[in-house]
Amino acid sequence: MRIIVTGGAGFIGSNLILFLHEQVDDIEILNIDKLTYASDVGALAPLRNSKGYHFSKIDLVDREEVRNVIMKWKPHGVLHLAAESHVDNSIKGPEPFVLSNVLGTFNLLEECRQYWMGSNEGLTKHRFLHVSTDEVYGTLGDDGFFNERTPYAPNSPYSATKAGSDMLVRSYHHTYGMNVVISNCSNNFGPHQHNEKLIPTVIRHALHHKKIPVYGDGSNVRDWLYVRDHCSALIKIFMEGKTGEQYVVGGDNEWKNIDLVHAICEILNEEVSNGPDGDYKNLISFVTDRPGHDYRYAIDSSKLKEELQWQPSVDFRKNLRSTILWYVDKYIS
Repeated sequence: MRIIVTGGAGFIGSNLILFLHEQVDDIEILNIDKLTYASDVGALAPLRNSKGYHFSKIDLVDREEVRNVIMKWKPHGVLHLAAESHVDNSIKGPEPFVLSNVLGTFNLLEECRQYWMGSNEGLTKHRFLHVSTDEVYGTLGDDGFFNERTPYAPNSPYSATKAGSDMLVRSYHHTYGMNVVISNCSNNFGPHQHNEKLIPTVIRHALHHKKIPVYGDGSNVRDWLYVRDHCSALIKIFMEGKTGEQYVVGGDNEWKNIDLVHAICEILNEEVSNGPDGDYKNLISFVTDRPGHDYRYAIDSSKLKEELQWQPSVDFRKNLRSTILWYVDKYIS
């Protein structure tokens, strides 16, 4: 089976490629990535000598490049993860998000559609998995959960462009009969995440004795999903999900931002013991909240659990500790 993974040098993409390589037999993977500031090709070093892994530097905004790679690779399926994803960056400059997330998705969809329609297997025998975010649903109050029936209400340029790409993918199923599935996940964490994200930022600032920035009063709530759990869900959805369906993926693991920052500091106190006055929490600094900051995200993954028998890991603190130790080794060694 020949698979394309887009954005495979990114945080989730690189973990997914490694997971696919471990878990799926008889698979050849082509990673296409334009190698932005957030890429980490070193994460894929274990596959350097693998005959089942290939890489091509491509920007999905370039339609001709996309067409050429589809025609050359002749994929049986695509797992589409490539996207601009940092909310703060989308607020400062939304244009790259429109280009990568909307136009890039369209180019990939259309070139896959045209190739698969002309292939011997036909359009429905191939699969296109579009990996998206729970942020397309907007924000929750203190109660309730996002599920597959929640109306879209994006509040940032990032989430708006992801919502637009979701709708494009959905339309290709309903208009052309294309074999697509869509996933929407909660906040991921784990090794190799870019240092602009919350957990790596807290660890990096703490270890360097810099102020740890926390937006507003830290009361915003996120559902945290370990990246390898997300990868296992994506493989389930790609392999077994119903065509045209959407699956939300969460960790059953809600944390207020300030409580998560405290938990990270406590683990660092135990493992490194070098915080100012004996406690890394002394570095916490509350900063002006980001514009349009969504209050709470929470996921009800019942559909994924019941239809595809998927479950997230139960030991969040163990996964958090192993992630922190990975970053400690990165920043101290």
